[in-house]
Amino acid sequence: IMKALTTEKERKIRMVQLRTVSKREKILFPAVLLLLVALLLPDAAPLLGMFCFGNLMRESGVVERLSDTVQNGLINIVTIFLGLSVGAKLVADKFLQPQTLGILLLGVVAFGIGTAAGVLMAKLLNLCSKNKINPLIGSAGVSAVPMAARVSNKVGLESDAQNFLLMHAMGPNVAGVIGSAIAAGVMLKYVLAM
Repeated sequence: IMKALTTEKERKIRMVQLRTVSKREKILFPAVLLLLVALLLPDAAPLLGMFCFGNLMRESGVVERLSDTVQNGLINIVTIFLGLSVGAKLVADKFLQPQTLGILLLGVVAFGIGTAAGVLMAKLLNLCSKNKINPLIGSAGVSAVPMAARVSNKVGLESDAQNFLLMHAMGPNVAGVIGSAIAAGVMLKYVLAM
């Protein structure tokens, strides 16, 4: 999808170095985000709260040991337990149902649409921006962290071996995570209201 919607010239666009973000901004971002979500969309607050709490732990530098544990050991343990618990419930006669396969197909279509929309939006932004944006980073807007950003970087490196897009692509990638969590909160709000 990414290669089909971009030209070789567009994939070679080198983006300017981003400004350095101050420590104050790094600490204020999760606090303000959580406050806004808690006020406007309380159903999404627990999910985004964990995201913001982890970010705040890392950026504050106050709880270095806890932050290191959460980033390394704990995330691996939680991933294993999540995989085991989901896998234990995943019996073939329940999983291979038309509804389940339909949901998987919808997920694939959603990823495709998200990738295409991100690339096309970046191309649209290039029409009115003085600093050109590599359209490949638009595809990282899907909330598959960090693989979507890595794929954008890999495709960019195939066109220009010195064009590193990873850090540029992480912005849309994290924005996709935040957007997905907020969308889930909106859905929860309306589904639970029914």
